Amino acid sequence: MAETMIQLKNITKQYKENKAVKQLDLSIHKGEVFGLLGPNGAGKSTTIYMILGLTEPTEGEVYVSGIHATNKPIEVKKKVGFLPDNVGFYEDMTGMENLILTGKLNGLGRVEAKKRATHWLEQVRMDHAAAKKVGEYSRGMRQRLGLADILMKDPEVVIMDEPTLGIDPKGINELLELIRNLSVDHGLTILLSSHQLHQVQQICDRVGIFVKGELLSYGDIEDLQKTLLDDTLFLYKAKVKGPSHQLVEKLSMEPSVESIDWDEEAYYIRLNKEDQGELAKFFISNQYDLLSLKRMSYGLDDIYQRYFEGGEISD
Repeated sequence: MAETMIQLKNITKQYKENKAVKQLDLSIHKGEVFGLLGPNGAGKSTTIYMILGLTEPTEGEVYVSGIHATNKPIEVKKKVGFLPDNVGFYEDMTGMENLILTGKLNGLGRVEAKKRATHWLEQVRMDHAAAKKVGEYSRGMRQRLGLADILMKDPEVVIMDEPTLGIDPKGINELLELIRNLSVDHGLTILLSSHQLHQVQQICDRVGIFVKGELLSYGDIEDLQKTLLDDTLFLYKAKVKGPSHQLVEKLSMEPSVESIDWDEEAYYIRLNKEDQGELAKFFISNQYDLLSLKRMSYGLDDIYQRYFEGGEISD
């Protein structure tokens, strides 16, 4: 069984009348990338602060690498590297100088700090800007330097709060690739908080859907589809030669058909049960030229539309 690195037991955080987090149970395993996905104000940041020991839960317990986060927050901070959405650096110092300072603050001598800084600058593909002042960095460069900065302390767990916010598409792809490689190549446990579903889907082993302070469900994409979209899993795409509105009228009368959408390319048919050949039989028996028929897979887009739209609340 995989080692548990982050464990939240029945966590609740209440601010006056507002419960920012409600009875949250969650275990994150060693070496996995876990995505905490939810709209702004869903309670993701509050959860992170409780994991880091920066705020105490109203109820429940948090453990990081077996350490109680509320009772021993300093010990937890030694195990965890935290990348916020806006990393702070000394603007008039170079990237290398900032990392060496971080190393020295974490007990390293200057020689060892420089050696480690050089290594991590190469790993995050920032060695070309090592001698450049951070005040001249783009936001994407700052985030990559921030990643190198937290790795200077050799953490077991890395937590990132909206790490791609404000970065251009190319920079986002580069940063996501780096995050994934840290898990694969270095065995780090990574918790990634985001409201960007495609980014989470791209790199995470498991995803937790977080809405209005509650974790609705978590698992891999297939698990989430079954749990959160089990009533509309059967979507089929049919390409038919010579489409007509008469086809829609006839098809709508079939007992298993829930709804039909169409565009210039194809028909999108939702069924209340899995197709066992009935669709192909319908097209053939009604003398339609069926060019292709395939089942479509639901993804996080569908979950987002169902649970996130209009779901933003204030923390």
